[in-house]
Amino acid sequence: MIQRFALLLCLVWLWPIGAAAQDEEHAQDLAWELVATRAENLVQSGDASRFVVQQLRAELVIWRDRFLENTSVNAGRLATVNAQIAALGPVPETGEEAQSIVDRRAALDRQRRTLDAPRRLAEESFARANGLIGEFDAIVLQQQTQALTERSATPLNPTYIGPALLALWNVGTTIVVETRGGFSAQIAQDALWPKIPRAAVYLVIAVALIGAGRRRITQWRAALLQSKGRLMPLWIFLLAIVQILVPVVGLFLLTRGLQTLGVFGVMGEAVVDAIPTAGFAVVFAWWLSRQIFPLGPLCGFLGYAEDMRAAGRRYALAIAWVLAFWLLLDAAMAVIDVAQHVVDALVLPIVAVLGVLLWGLGHTVMQKPVETEGARGSSARLRGALGKICIAIAIVAPLALALGYGAGQNLMLSWLYSLCTIGMLLFLQRLVLDLSAPDNPETAQQTGLVALAPIAINLALFVAAIPVLALIWGARVDDLAEVWARFREGFAIGESRISPTDFLTFAMVFGLGYLLTRTVQGTLRKTVLPRTRLDLGGQNAVVAGFGYVGIILAAIIAITSAGIDLSNLAIVAGALSVGIGFGLQNIVSNFVSGIILLIERPVSEGDWIEVGGQMGYVRAISVRSTRIETFDRTDVIVPNADLVSGQVTNWTRGNLVGRVIVPVGVAYGTDVKKVAQILREIAEAHPLVLMTPPPTVLFVGFGADSLDFEIRAILRDVNFVMLTKSEMNFEISRRFAEEGIEIPFAQRDIWLRNPEALLGDKT
Repeated sequence: MIQRFALLLCLVWLWPIGAAAQDEEHAQDLAWELVATRAENLVQSGDASRFVVQQLRAELVIWRDRFLENTSVNAGRLATVNAQIAALGPVPETGEEAQSIVDRRAALDRQRRTLDAPRRLAEESFARANGLIGEFDAIVLQQQTQALTERSATPLNPTYIGPALLALWNVGTTIVVETRGGFSAQIAQDALWPKIPRAAVYLVIAVALIGAGRRRITQWRAALLQSKGRLMPLWIFLLAIVQILVPVVGLFLLTRGLQTLGVFGVMGEAVVDAIPTAGFAVVFAWWLSRQIFPLGPLCGFLGYAEDMRAAGRRYALAIAWVLAFWLLLDAAMAVIDVAQHVVDALVLPIVAVLGVLLWGLGHTVMQKPVETEGARGSSARLRGALGKICIAIAIVAPLALALGYGAGQNLMLSWLYSLCTIGMLLFLQRLVLDLSAPDNPETAQQTGLVALAPIAINLALFVAAIPVLALIWGARVDDLAEVWARFREGFAIGESRISPTDFLTFAMVFGLGYLLTRTVQGTLRKTVLPRTRLDLGGQNAVVAGFGYVGIILAAIIAITSAGIDLSNLAIVAGALSVGIGFGLQNIVSNFVSGIILLIERPVSEGDWIEVGGQMGYVRAISVRSTRIETFDRTDVIVPNADLVSGQVTNWTRGNLVGRVIVPVGVAYGTDVKKVAQILREIAEAHPLVLMTPPPTVLFVGFGADSLDFEIRAILRDVNFVMLTKSEMNFEISRRFAEEGIEIPFAQRDIWLRNPEALLGDKT
């Protein structure tokens, strides 16, 4: 009775909480339905402005992220319920089982459906939000395409030249008039003189940083380039960053000093505000051009000649000054109300000048590197492609703007910004290579992750440059966020969804397992196994076997840690098994043969073997093949299946003892016992010949021209069989000469059938 009363009190206490949760969930469903309905109506209308589309799209992104998180709701409980259902076992084919099990299975099924319902609803809402976002992106893309392809009046129309020059004159006169008025007003109010000291401080510091500060840091960097050291490229890079920051800070102080006077009007303030941006374009172009086309006798990492480097610096700096003027003019024109065709008429000469300069820069970039002893320039493929693109845009951009397409100026600006990004990317990649270069390239040897680190960093830099280039060429931040959302969403395999988090978990766990395996392998190879009685081949087999087992276990643990359900890959595994059975059977056969070689060890590393007419030392036994180094110092790659299924002669299996046979022939009539005694003495005197069993001298037969003998002896090391045979032959030649024993050679008599014919012809 007391327990029932306590349960009733708990229900009464928890009922408001449950009701509040249901009300909150219902309110969220209504809010989502309103947002989705409004978005669908906006898509159907097709006449929404870009601002409205972007605002509604931002709301949809928030809802989509929320639904994506809810797709994994109740995942833990679902896994537990599925495990409970699996523990009950399948339903018998007869359908007869205990009623308690039937009731329990039915209850678990109902619980699973209840737990799975929120996930399915979240997936449906996620698909709806994702589809609406895609439709909005299509609308924005259509609007952007229409704006780029829209053609206006050509700025080459002579009637636009006068208004364009008048607008430019008005900009100059307006700034002058506003500034005069500002000075007059400040003087009349006695407010100018108190501001002058503060403004003077800003201006003096700005001039010092832009002028003397920049030159001083440039001198420090030039002196630092003459030094050497492991981290010297890093210090040079940091000083190069300071080389940019100092004049940029000076530009901001210059702007601050001018604004402190308070004498500029609306247009003058707009131009002053644009000074840091325009000045940064010049400073950055000056700095980057000196990295790509360096001063002095050094050709740099691109290997240009000195005259080409000077031309590249001139073109880059000229482009920067023209671009800075364009930015200042654009800031001034944004304040006044000017027709678009007048603006295009003003911009066309600027784009044309940029086209001429870009043409020259393109030809400079296309030049081939200079071949310098001890230095190596980069490949000419990239510079050739960049040079051709520069020349093409130098022609297309002004021509498009002249025909009335406003996309021409966008094309010119986008490519100039892209060139800066590519140049910065090349500079950073070169910095990484310089930092990773060994102090002594002739003796240093980098392996493993240390050698791959610069490649990984350069790949990361390249990937990081992709979104920057995308933004330069008109991509929106929403587009990049959408790509990131799709990346976070992952991809589905069966009932499992693999997200980047799962992939990173897999990569980290597998990487740790791989490193641990390699560390243990190194410890076994260098510390543990040399203290055992295993031979070198056995030690290599243990190390290789541990590596295979460790990598397989690391892969299994990584897959389990990432939460990837391998049962959903049954169809893929079945198809893969069919492919292995038909197309990869040779590879699988070689792999299994490699495992057999490591376990059975009929052939080990360091053995002298003969297989398939090839003879040499086994240097490595890998998964698929075995590498044999012949006596000619060439490598022969033999499939492992040939070593297992074919006939192999192993000269050094188990020990290095082997036999040498030295054939000798003497002339007929020689004392054979004396010859046998001399040969036995020569064999017994050789240091590599074993006395147990003793060497044997055999009289093997009567040859056509000689009496044939053989020395047969067992050597301590069969690897020196050819050297031993040569030394014995030298000694046999010397002893036979001392004893007067003749070594015969084949003699042939020539018989002429018709000698009279030869005599007759002579007469």
